[in-house]
Amino acid sequence: MLGTVTTRRMLLKQAAAVVLAGARPVLAAPADGKTDVTFLFVSDVHACRMASGLSPNCQQEGKTDASLLRHIRALNAIEQDEWPGRVRDAASGLRSAGTRVARPRGLVIGGDMTDDGGGQVVQPSEGTQLLQFSHRYSEGVDEDHVHYPVYAGLGNHDLDQDGPPGHVDWYRRELRDYVEINHRQGVFFKPPVPADSYDVDSDSYSWNWGRLHLVQLHRFAGDTRKGAASGMDWLANDLARNAKDGRPVVLFQHYGWDSFSTERWDPAKRTFDTEGAGAPHWWSPEERQALLDAIGGYNVIGLFHGHQHETPMIYKAAGLDLFKPKAAYMGGFALARVTEDFIDVALGEAAGDGGGVAFTDAFSKAI
Repeated sequence: MLGTVTTRRMLLKQAAAVVLAGARPVLAAPADGKTDVTFLFVSDVHACRMASGLSPNCQQEGKTDASLLRHIRALNAIEQDEWPGRVRDAASGLRSAGTRVARPRGLVIGGDMTDDGGGQVVQPSEGTQLLQFSHRYSEGVDEDHVHYPVYAGLGNHDLDQDGPPGHVDWYRRELRDYVEINHRQGVFFKPPVPADSYDVDSDSYSWNWGRLHLVQLHRFAGDTRKGAASGMDWLANDLARNAKDGRPVVLFQHYGWDSFSTERWDPAKRTFDTEGAGAPHWWSPEERQALLDAIGGYNVIGLFHGHQHETPMIYKAAGLDLFKPKAAYMGGFALARVTEDFIDVALGEAAGDGGGVAFTDAFSKAI
């Protein structure tokens, strides 16, 4: 059962202890030095548990602990599967088709770890949803934990919720503290899943698996919503330090270029939609262009995102290949493999309670 704790710092220490207790050694790069990296990506976990029951509507929407456990069992069993040769009754086109899935190097989260600011209540206290997330999506050895290192990422449901007067940033800070304690290396503190570079202001971070460079940008690169500090300068410096030699780069954030992520206010209909010309709902064309300007000239082979829940998507926009699985609470995930020569991505979802998966979409390209 999920427990409770009494102080914010105790939650963070407990979360780190859970990871450290079950952590496995990071897999080494191939002996020949060539890149061959397999990883998992999920978004929109929406952990929903409160001190008593679930947040409103979570039960009806399927945002339950049982759904998360079903999802975790599918992720943990992925090594028993083969890359699909056929998807939706057609050849998948994957270069890895028919081969066994290698052990993933990690699981990357694309935001909305929690449904409502970590599980906020009227008076500042422990985020029960963050506690639930940490009890499920942190590395462990039993069937109720993910079996791989987890790279946390924040979305609008984590960061948009204000606390009560006098403590307006309490829950945002709690979620950011969780990211920091899990990934920021210090002189005296060694996090369970260390980043190679960490921006203290924006909480963006990056790491390397061999010659593959990976960057976590949370809600979106350059985010300044709700008092956030832009990480654009950090991103520019990070790419200049780590990717100017042309090595492949993968980006992760919550918002994408899909119609939901890019909708704007429609004054005639008094709603946000794809026809609106008013203020952006989530992020603006100027903010999207700023990201494109920052990554221009680098070998960005893909951007993984979430935000839209129901529809798995593989699409191209603004010169980027974009990948968005179904929401995690709905069983969705992306499986990716990057080698010296190609990237393969398969989108899938949990099938049943026994760790089964069904692949729905596939993508492959030379790099």
